[in-house]
Amino acid sequence: MKNSIVVIPTYNELANIKKLIPILNDLYPELHILVVDDNSPDGTGNYVKELSEKDERVHVLQRNGKMGLGTAYADGFKYMLQKGYEFAFQMDADFSHDPKDLIRMHNAIADYDLIIGSRYVDGVNVVNWPMRRLLLSYFANKYSRIVTGMKVCDGTGGFKCFRRRVLESIDLSKIKSNGYAFQIEMNFKAWKNGWKLKEIPIIFIDRVEGTSKMSKKIVYEAVWMVWKLRLRSIIGKL
Repeated sequence: MKNSIVVIPTYNELANIKKLIPILNDLYPELHILVVDDNSPDGTGNYVKELSEKDERVHVLQRNGKMGLGTAYADGFKYMLQKGYEFAFQMDADFSHDPKDLIRMHNAIADYDLIIGSRYVDGVNVVNWPMRRLLLSYFANKYSRIVTGMKVCDGTGGFKCFRRRVLESIDLSKIKSNGYAFQIEMNFKAWKNGWKLKEIPIIFIDRVEGTSKMSKKIVYEAVWMVWKLRLRSIIGKL
């Protein structure tokens, strides 16, 4: 896990981040952790800031307000590039993504440029989601594949590992999307830039603590994003 950093966006995730950081430190002593916090009222950002003053592996970006998931990751990736890391993971703070899967992703990227932890590449591996949300996610990914032509089973998933060169090839300052749309946009741009993508199966477990940030706005944004990406690709303005 040398030269690697995991980017974790947070908003009111104090209970989860208190558990997650020690687990990551124990599993991967060489892995660095970057929390991008959107001024959480519960003190998540301040807690991580205190940790960062004691542990050089822990870093924090404290933003002025709730600016969204997409720009949080974009800011985190910019930080990763500035500091010279070779690999950037992205994962949720709420334990939907199993920290033990990071090593599988790190091993898999040896022959690829972007690894996607996929809920749908090997059947359906989602735990504790209501059927309505599961069907929405599953068919949203089918829709994304059809419109974009990208052969990715889980284009909306947020558990990934990027090589540095992939992020260098994407203009992160132009990333304005959030949620599902952000995940699709990053995958699509990496794919169109000629990088090799690989999905590996994961088991996604819905959060136990905290509140989901899912909204109708996030879903609608993703519906339109796939068409925007396809059109921009056709006219050469991706």
